[in-house]
Amino acid sequence: QVVLIESGGGLVQAGDSLRLSCAGSGRTFEVYTMGWFRQGPGKDRELVAARNCKGDSTHYADFVKGRCTISRDAAKKTVNLQMNNLKPEDTAVYYCAADLSWAQFTQTGLPSYWGQGTQVTVSS
Repeated sequence: QVVLIESGGGLVQAGDSLRLSCAGSGRTFEVYTMGWFRQGPGKDRELVAARNCKGDSTHYADFVKGRCTISRDAAKKTVNLQMNNLKPEDTAVYYCAADLSWAQFTQTGLPSYWGQGTQVTVSS
């Protein structure tokens, strides 16, 4: 069982930066692939970024490449998403997720564990 709790969302202006954090619990947290999804108003949920447990595989959606960095702190059991040069179209609820399978992030979009979500609003 993995429990995920996000933090760091808020209201920012276009061009600002924001850092989202996700704290995980569970004895085997370190073996899970972690990632972030988002769902904007009236839009489908989409993968933003993912990072495997070893850190040798990362995936970024085209719409955030060059603007976002996903990182993990194994000791603190956290995964972070640094977002720079935010745009109004980045407005969404951002969800942290975890799964043992990389494919659940990059192919199915259905990882097993989800956080409750944190709202990011970018004003123009």
